[in-house]
Amino acid sequence: MNHNESILIVDADSSIRHLLSTVLTANNYSVLTANTGSQALSVLTTSCPDLVLLDLTLPDTDGLKLIKSVREWSLIPIIVVSARNKERDKVQALDAGADDYITKPFGTSELLARIRAALRHRRNSEDELKIPKGKYVCGELTIDFDKQRVLVSGKNIHLTLNEYKIVSLLGRYPGKVLTYDYIIKNIWGPYSKSDNQILRVNIANIRKKLEPEPNRPKYIFTVVGVGYRMAEPD
Repeated sequence: MNHNESILIVDADSSIRHLLSTVLTANNYSVLTANTGSQALSVLTTSCPDLVLLDLTLPDTDGLKLIKSVREWSLIPIIVVSARNKERDKVQALDAGADDYITKPFGTSELLARIRAALRHRRNSEDELKIPKGKYVCGELTIDFDKQRVLVSGKNIHLTLNEYKIVSLLGRYPGKVLTYDYIIKNIWGPYSKSDNQILRVNIANIRKKLEPEPNRPKYIFTVVGVGYRMAEPD
């Protein structure tokens, strides 16, 4: 058994954190811990773990809010481990963006199997969505897939993580219309809600950074009611 993945445990109960840490360490996972939502966000942004085990009851926030917050910028697998066992709780967590839900008390074998499945799904998804090598060039715009950067007139443009993901996704399929739902699910995950407003805000910010005239785009076009299309390369 040879695991290199790191797992963040988010739980206010120190005994649960200790139990999970012991089980995961014994199975060759690296372990990070947090007992509040704010600590969890700090660890997520600084240590970039491969998976999160999350209790919904936290002292400073509700776990559902934390899931929604993380899903605005990350596709990291999230498995809820909670004493809440009502169907409504499970549905709300999955709708918020959780990848799986297991109730306390739980069997360690089942938990480990769920972790393996979530990590395997993530690896398979990343393989399917691998960014092509090379560059997309159209006019003054260049997407350098190898170096994961975007340039306008040779100048490196700072994009947020999600902005870059959107631009690179569109750049993979120049000339083709990608629907709102397709883009949202590829950027924010399969359980994300089809919230076009979040996507519109991101596109508007991208255009301000890339387009000479944001109100008259020459690179990213809106297909009203359907989605967006990247201009065909030179």
